[in-house]
Amino acid sequence: MSKRENIANNIITVLTAVTTPITLKKVTREPFSVDELSEQQYPAVFVQSGNEQRTDETMTSSSITRQASADFVIIGFVKGTDTNIDTKRNELISTIEKTLENDRSRGGYAKRTEIVEVTTDEGTLYPIGGIRVVVRVMYQYTAGTP
Repeated sequence: MSKRENIANNIITVLTAVTTPITLKKVTREPFSVDELSEQQYPAVFVQSGNEQRTDETMTSSSITRQASADFVIIGFVKGTDTNIDTKRNELISTIEKTLENDRSRGGYAKRTEIVEVTTDEGTLYPIGGIRVVVRVMYQYTAGTP
């Protein structure tokens, strides 16, 4: 498996295991229809591999070492009322951030992990709240190896 794939799997694993301050009820790498979620499946998130920038660091006659900066996009949904929807969105964002910061090396596959963007639906999905978190992961790999 590639480091990029291992990093994506690590993100899924750590988000699936989180229990405080909230428990994520559905964590997947596949997009889903919010309309098809039951009440018991909130909060729910899916993770998608996003854009990546790569640069050659070293080249020899037998290998190329590359530096990569990959974005992983986490789309999340909570369900609330008119008095707590913003709080629930913020709790989800905070939970994702704290969980990913526990191991910025993504299980040893990355050099660094950072949250670079957070956006919300600003109430357009009410009574569902949506968030989008972009996680940038920097890692190094040897070209031509898994």
